Amino acid sequence: SEQSLAFSDPFLNRRRANDFIQPDTRLEGMSQERIRERMKAPQERQREMCEDYYPCELYAYRHGYAAAYRHYFGRRRTK
Repeated sequence: SEQSLAFSDPFLNRRRANDFIQPDTRLEGMSQERIRERMKAPQERQREMCEDYYPCELYAYRHGYAAAYRHYFGRRRTK
């Protein structure tokens, strides 16, 4: 009769409520996602710079983002 009470009770004991949740893996996944956001690949950063500059973006549609980045940002002119 005690087993039937355990199955019919919809509420869990406070101590057992979070036994099935693994907070470490969830938090670890969130921290890994934040690290990936901060540390972007160089090609992704270059593409974002090119997308922000309209002439570079137009050039990229025709020749690709790598060529467009080299054309507009590859050699910095200093004077």
